[in-house]
Amino acid sequence: MNVTTDIAPIIRQKYARNGVAPIVRFLAGEKADPGLPATDEEALFAALPDAEPQRIAIEGVGVFTLSRDHRPGRLSGKIVIVTGSAQGFGEGIAAELLQQGCYMVYADLNQEKARCNADTANGIYGHGTAISMGCDVGDEASVSAMIDTTVAAFGGLDLLVSNAGILISGGLEDMDVQRFELVTRVNYTGFFLCAKYAARVMKLQRRFNPQATADIVQINSKSGLEGSNKNFAYAGGKFGGIGLAQSFAKELAAFGIKVNAVCPGNYFEGPLWMDPQKGLFVQYLQAGKVPGARTAEDVKRFYEAKVPMNRGCLPVDVARAILYCVEQAYETGQALPVTGGQTMLK
Repeated sequence: MNVTTDIAPIIRQKYARNGVAPIVRFLAGEKADPGLPATDEEALFAALPDAEPQRIAIEGVGVFTLSRDHRPGRLSGKIVIVTGSAQGFGEGIAAELLQQGCYMVYADLNQEKARCNADTANGIYGHGTAISMGCDVGDEASVSAMIDTTVAAFGGLDLLVSNAGILISGGLEDMDVQRFELVTRVNYTGFFLCAKYAARVMKLQRRFNPQATADIVQINSKSGLEGSNKNFAYAGGKFGGIGLAQSFAKELAAFGIKVNAVCPGNYFEGPLWMDPQKGLFVQYLQAGKVPGARTAEDVKRFYEAKVPMNRGCLPVDVARAILYCVEQAYETGQALPVTGGQTMLK
């Protein structure tokens, strides 16, 4: 058995009550001899005491602590990973979900900013609420380590928000294979890897608690619902992401795992658009893409006017869609538009 991906979830599900499980933390370096034997998973589960303890020692492995200091909210006691959560949509989504009582894992290539976000969350909600780690979602070893670290810190995984992504635009004559494959590796392969390793923990939880459920939500895009001119590398990966979500949903439904995609419109307030040097509003102004525009604000108003609700998508809009996916027990394999009416299902 693997200490992080096997033992902690078994302990956590042993003491799940009314859909709420304790947080189980592995105390690295603390010896546990004597302790309960860890010969195999079923034997360990059977050997756990019926009454929930505060500490459990596993022979040859170490000590685990159990706690139920859950904050109230729609995600009370849930363990959540948000990839790509150092900035932009991911940072905002994580902040919104934290308000609903969950424990948060900030995972991002930008380790320093992810750490700052986790420190801020712990300052607001209490020490031990959030952790951070560096993660390259296109690298299998990195994703595996992300899941292991999450389970060691909290004892399991209830919601994976696969948000990390990149956008490199360009037409057929402009795009080279290296940039195309980079976008595909992060946006498409990254979702596959995150779902693969998250599902292993979620399946184990279901195995030892038939009432356990879990969710995987990919943050897709309106570009996953209709083509995007001279942006085919991004749109193609997002179209593929919806295909993965539907296929994963069919495979994982038997394990109580729902898989859905949320397809936001443009986050005009985020750094991709608003950065004063490299943002798309500045780029489009300089390229003359919006006739008559004299300032970046003119370009912003032009694009806002394309949305029936006359504004861009915000993290709170996406977070509400994620909460719907989690709470709606009879919905899986869906691609939910959150575009202010700019893109509608046909």
